[in-house]
Amino acid sequence: MKKFSTKLNGYDKTEVNSFVNEVAKNYEEILNSLKERDKKISDLTEKLSYYANLESTLNKAIFVAEDASTQIKRIARDESVAIVEEAKKNASRIINNALIKAEKTESDSENLQRKINIYKRRIKQILEEQISLIEEIDDIDM
Repeated sequence: MKKFSTKLNGYDKTEVNSFVNEVAKNYEEILNSLKERDKKISDLTEKLSYYANLESTLNKAIFVAEDASTQIKRIARDESVAIVEEAKKNASRIINNALIKAEKTESDSENLQRKINIYKRRIKQILEEQISLIEEIDDIDM
């Protein structure tokens, strides 16, 4: 606590005025400091609220992304099963068509072989008849 010197009519006015000015200056500095702190507290509270909202939004986005990922995986699995089933059906159809063509080719080959054998017998028969005629011609001239 500050002590003032005394004069004839009380305390020294200069000292008291100087002290009052000093107290007023200190009070003003403290008041400005408190205002700055209040502003910083307000700014930090706003930022905290912003980041809390941002966190909430990001959590929602992560949840939506996880849900979308799960759905995409399920759809991809379903599509892959459908593709495999379709491929199996196509493979069966292709194999059946190939078997039918192979049987037809084999049948055509057998028919062609029979026709060749018949043609060979006919040619052989014609040749034998021709040889026989040639021999008869030889027998007639002698």
